[in-house]
Amino acid sequence: MTRILTAAAVTLAFAVLARVVRGVTTSGAIAGAIVCFLLYSIAGPGTFAALVSVFVLAWITTRLGYAQKQTLGTAEQHDGRTAAQVLANLGTAGLCCLLFAFFARNFAFLLAACAALSEAAADTVSSESGEAFSRNARLITSWELVPAGTDGGITWAGTLAGTIAAAIVTAVCVLTGVLPGKWFALSVLAAVAGMLFDSLLGALLERRKILANDHVNFLGTVFAATLAFVLSLLFQ
Repeated sequence: MTRILTAAAVTLAFAVLARVVRGVTTSGAIAGAIVCFLLYSIAGPGTFAALVSVFVLAWITTRLGYAQKQTLGTAEQHDGRTAAQVLANLGTAGLCCLLFAFFARNFAFLLAACAALSEAAADTVSSESGEAFSRNARLITSWELVPAGTDGGITWAGTLAGTIAAAIVTAVCVLTGVLPGKWFALSVLAAVAGMLFDSLLGALLERRKILANDHVNFLGTVFAATLAFVLSLLFQ
């Protein structure tokens, strides 16, 4: 009961703060609060700390090179991320925590949740950093030179920044006791693979308007979580 009350209080404070700094819209704050409550109440404060690290990394990098992003037409609205965007990035982690609660507290689901959070950070940071520091990108499917911000385009700066972001979020999970240190590499590997899978879907499906960006982001986190889960079974 104490954890539930603490989770509710922390969730409310986090949602209000995220809205005040315009990291999310009102609907985004509500969606984020739902995920935050699930993470904290089921898996403890360590997963909340990981969620905060995702938010901070996204908030900072979204504001990098804002003038150039406006020129490219990729700048995010000033009012923050909507509920759809929040759930596309964080919904998988929340689902993994629910599975952790329902399936005999199998810790492979916590690894999957951490990988999903790490992928969400990696994808956002790679996209935002690539657009801020590069004018051109390479299409992941053909290596064709395209303008930065093109669906499926990747840059060295963005890929490196995304990998670092994944490592930071996973490190938070390890340092707060959510994950054992031996799973650090598995989580980062799954997150980076999910980030690249996101770009692949962007090149193959989003550019053709078959999938929207939120769909691609969600599938990227699902890929990372699934890969992490499978890897945990192979290397446990």
